[in-house]
Amino acid sequence: QKYLTNMLVATTACLRRRPQVLARMKHDDYLQTQVRSTTILCVRKNNKVVIVGDGQVSSGSTVAKGNAVKVRKLEGDVIVGMAGSAGDCLTLIDHLEGLLSEACGNLTMACVALVKAWRTEKILRRLNAQIIIADKDKTFVVSGGGDIIEPEDGITAIGSGGLYALSAAKALADVEGMEAEEIARRSMKIAGDLCVYTNHNLQWQTLELEKE
Repeated sequence: QKYLTNMLVATTACLRRRPQVLARMKHDDYLQTQVRSTTILCVRKNNKVVIVGDGQVSSGSTVAKGNAVKVRKLEGDVIVGMAGSAGDCLTLIDHLEGLLSEACGNLTMACVALVKAWRTEKILRRLNAQIIIADKDKTFVVSGGGDIIEPEDGITAIGSGGLYALSAAKALADVEGMEAEEIARRSMKIAGDLCVYTNHNLQWQTLELEKE
């Protein structure tokens, strides 16, 4: 009898929690759709590093806007590209700027601190986004899952069309005489042709590197 009573209590608790669980699942699915529905590409070659993003904002299967700005330049020659909802991305960028100031411009230290805060602080924990961050020396991909990735060749991409843009950029990177901007432009053209969540209205940020 005690066993049956415990089973009844457990079942009742599960049924009560089910609407909350379903609501959270729907919310998480929505956030993941927001992160997927864009393309951001970073290309580093010779004396330049470029971050380029498309301008499309999608709401489900509907195009809500075609000229959104998803790339920014921060103080200290740092450029970023954002994939996710605007509010989440801008909150993280503001936090990153403060961490860069505390780290005296050290991008590696700032990115590590951002990931720690993203995973541990209650306000930041629910933010769902991916960010590409680059300065004259390093490139990082940062996400709320605790990931911080530095691509070995300086080429990386995020978003729904990221794999298309990344594959094209890696193929074009070895073409002699082709600069970072041209590689990025052609790669994003391919991503825009293949991904329904990506358009050809591109926004750029470029850093000139010191020549050796």
